[in-house]
Amino acid sequence: MTRELWSRLAVKALSLATLGLAWQVVAMVAHSPALPPPGAVFAFMAHEAVGGELLANLGATLARVAVAFALAMLVGCALGIAFGRRAALDRAFDPWLVLLLNTPALVVTVLCYIWLGLTETAAVLAVALNKIPNVTVLLREGARALSPELDEMAAAYRLSFVDRLRHVVLPQLEPYVAGAARSGLALVWKIVLVVELLGRPNGVGYAISVYFQLFDVTAVLGYSLAFMVVMLAVEYLVLQPFEAHARRWRPTAR
Repeated sequence: MTRELWSRLAVKALSLATLGLAWQVVAMVAHSPALPPPGAVFAFMAHEAVGGELLANLGATLARVAVAFALAMLVGCALGIAFGRRAALDRAFDPWLVLLLNTPALVVTVLCYIWLGLTETAAVLAVALNKIPNVTVLLREGARALSPELDEMAAAYRLSFVDRLRHVVLPQLEPYVAGAARSGLALVWKIVLVVELLGRPNGVGYAISVYFQLFDVTAVLGYSLAFMVVMLAVEYLVLQPFEAHARRWRPTAR
């Protein structure tokens, strides 16, 4: 590992340590069950992990996040490229897109549960429907920004649809896909917790709902923190490297 990478890791570790220290100080000053110290939360997480409840609920939530995220990215990217490349199509369906963008996530979730029942399909579909419009908008802007010169070159060389998509369109859209993925994952996991809270028998959202009814703040923070750690790992190990690859041609700020 390079010195620059070690330096970045050290800064991030110091930042997290400072946050933990601030949490500990505030908890000591407040001295209230409503704000347990970090040690109590970590002890609860360890107990739940050993018992298997934490890992089971995390696994259920992550599975929903993965399926809904993949579905939203596939459908949103396809729609965004189509709308950006076909002005008539964009004009026809733009009101639909605006309507979905401004529909509250709670409304979409409740309607999916009413129409499809309290099923796994309804839960995943509700999450995906809340994310698809955002991906579509980002990819539509990317498709509008495609270079016409490269399009002309592809036509001159008579590239097939697949080759044009692979070698001309997707490389230009990669930064937009990376941006949609990073913002999308943050949105998806938040909506998943709401969906689980309303109608699923397992998952982090379900566990938070149960412990909320028991007024167990330590448990609520424990499950929240466990899922945040997983999402941070995905962010730093997967999404940020992908975004750096997508934007590798741009100068980096130091």
